[in-house]
Amino acid sequence: MTENKICVNCHQEFKIEPADTEFYAKFDLPEPDQCPYCRWKYLGAFWIFGRFRIANSALSGKRIITVLPESAPFPIYDREEFVSDAWDPLTYAQDYDSSRSFIDQVVELQSKVPHPHQTGLKNTNCDWTDDVWESKNAYLTRGAVGLENIIYGYRLLGCKNSVDLTYCFDLEQSYDCLYCFKGFKLRHCFNSRDCIESAFLYDCRNCQNCFMSWNLRNKQYHILNQPFSKEEYFKKLKSFDLSSNQTIEKLRREYWDHIRQDAVHRAHFNIQITNSDGNFLTEDKNCHSCYFFENSENCRYCFRGYKNKDSIDSVGCMSENIARASMDQWGYGNFCTLYASSCRYSAYLDSCEECEYCFGCSGMRKKKYCILNKQYTKEEYESLVKKIETDMKQRGEWGNFFPLTASYAGYNYSLAYIMFPETKEGALKFGAKWENPKTVEHVGIRAEDLPDRIDGVEDGIVKQRIICPETKLSYNISPSELQFYREHKLPLPRSHFDWRTLNRFRPLTLMVRPQRGTCWYCKKEIDHYYSPELRFQKIACVDCYQKEIA
Repeated sequence: MTENKICVNCHQEFKIEPADTEFYAKFDLPEPDQCPYCRWKYLGAFWIFGRFRIANSALSGKRIITVLPESAPFPIYDREEFVSDAWDPLTYAQDYDSSRSFIDQVVELQSKVPHPHQTGLKNTNCDWTDDVWESKNAYLTRGAVGLENIIYGYRLLGCKNSVDLTYCFDLEQSYDCLYCFKGFKLRHCFNSRDCIESAFLYDCRNCQNCFMSWNLRNKQYHILNQPFSKEEYFKKLKSFDLSSNQTIEKLRREYWDHIRQDAVHRAHFNIQITNSDGNFLTEDKNCHSCYFFENSENCRYCFRGYKNKDSIDSVGCMSENIARASMDQWGYGNFCTLYASSCRYSAYLDSCEECEYCFGCSGMRKKKYCILNKQYTKEEYESLVKKIETDMKQRGEWGNFFPLTASYAGYNYSLAYIMFPETKEGALKFGAKWENPKTVEHVGIRAEDLPDRIDGVEDGIVKQRIICPETKLSYNISPSELQFYREHKLPLPRSHFDWRTLNRFRPLTLMVRPQRGTCWYCKKEIDHYYSPELRFQKIACVDCYQKEIA
């Protein structure tokens, strides 16, 4: 039987469905008192999106580049040192104190145990990255796998030789793109697939040499959705002067006007799904209320993940049979885990790797039957875990995630801030921390004073600081970045790279709540995921979209 509840945070009504009850019962967890959005907001507050900074390893003094802030309560080790034998997590062992909250004891342990300066493995020349895996020559990039020669990326897979990409898979020689897949030489494109040598495309498929167009399928030499001959196309394209920053900004405004007024928007961004709902789903089966989710099965209330199965209430995971987890990778049978990798049958872990049957541990690697970083026999472990569980249930803390005060950084340095923006006051009221960055008076070139075209930029720009007008932060142009702009005849960026990433990603943050509306074609009432803030005029049901566009 479906139960209606009121969220303790936002005070909105939400439902607990029978399938939810089965999941929570399987993990022996209490039903949530927060709505799904507040649950994602809570878990996402632990996924750090901080500013890159230069620091020193607390173990060796080695220079490191990290997104962990200076306010982090724990020592920060170089990643290679963290996984080495230079230190032993067991030396931080604590005895369980039955008179105190177990979660408080875990947080106490967490604040003492060293943490790695970055996440990610099997990389080459990727010092200025975080959560990047199996990549080469990535710079100021986060959340990516299989990259090569990427500058300023966020959530990428298999991209090469590109700059300023956000949520893109298999792009090459591309610039300033959002949610694009399998493209080559794309510029300023959004939601386009299998396209080549095109710019300012929206919702286009299998197009080549197209410009400022939307909803095109299998087209070539189109401008504003109108066909041209090859000769006419390139002549017309040349007249736009795409090497000028002023021209690009003007075209960007026109592009978004067309997206709002002329483009037809499918009710959701889901592709090849079966019995699933949510948005930005790709090849998912039996997934309910999931977002930014790929190749997953039988999951509920999961936000941003890949290859998950039989899971509920997760953010940023790639695991099976898990619950209430943030950044659990390649795990199985875990709940209440944070930054866990290849762990099994464990709970209340923080920054642990390849552990099995561990409970309330931090910084552990390849361990079994440990509680609060203390080694036990199998029998001792099982007996003590049972007692801790009983104590936690009596205190009403069983199944609660880590407190928000135990996050690595403030709310404004997290995924939650990107997806669910809050003011400082709102974040503190939610229970989260807030970072107060040091104010630094930056001296350098004003972005507004940069040359309009790349051919007016001298080599010495790589030694200059540029002041972002929006954030007042300084940023640099790297030599490889300058080379890319020159090769592609692109003007220099006029704002800080983090601002560009967050601003580019913003449309997707407005597509995570169901809305009621009317199909542009058949006029039937439909559910869609476009916030009124986007001001999209033509939203279509799936059937009409398939008939009229696809």
